[in-house]
Amino acid sequence: MKTIFDQKIKEALIERIEKINETDQAQWGKMNVYQMVRHNTYWNGWILGQDKHSYTQSFMGKLFGKRVLKNMVKDEKPLDKNIPTSVQFKVKEISGDLDTEKAKWISLIKAFDNYDNPDFVHDFFGKMTKEQIGILAYKHTDHHLRQFGA
Repeated sequence: MKTIFDQKIKEALIERIEKINETDQAQWGKMNVYQMVRHNTYWNGWILGQDKHSYTQSFMGKLFGKRVLKNMVKDEKPLDKNIPTSVQFKVKEISGDLDTEKAKWISLIKAFDNYDNPDFVHDFFGKMTKEQIGILAYKHTDHHLRQFGA
């Protein structure tokens, strides 16, 4: 199973991030390339426990989260196109310094080397094991890189 905690997987993701440029167009979804990269820097910071993020599970997540998570991490199947984004992860700014955001995203990917966030609770899936977090972080990153052809 591919995981963000595997060094070779992490290196491959970083190579893909480095290829992103301002002319890349989304193959699905509503985000532009800057918003996608910014979304990922925010999302990874949340997973890693950086900044002051909220760690509460939604009501719908409490009902369905564990079942959905189990299906999501059971195999190599990539995340589906157009899956919904939680409100807290929607980026309103339509432009910014793409290279700075890419560098930040890459540093966050590297920060998974020292992952330690025992307080992490996913807003839909709830409490997750480190193994589940590693698979989800890989799949989330891969999903958005595929979204922009990287």
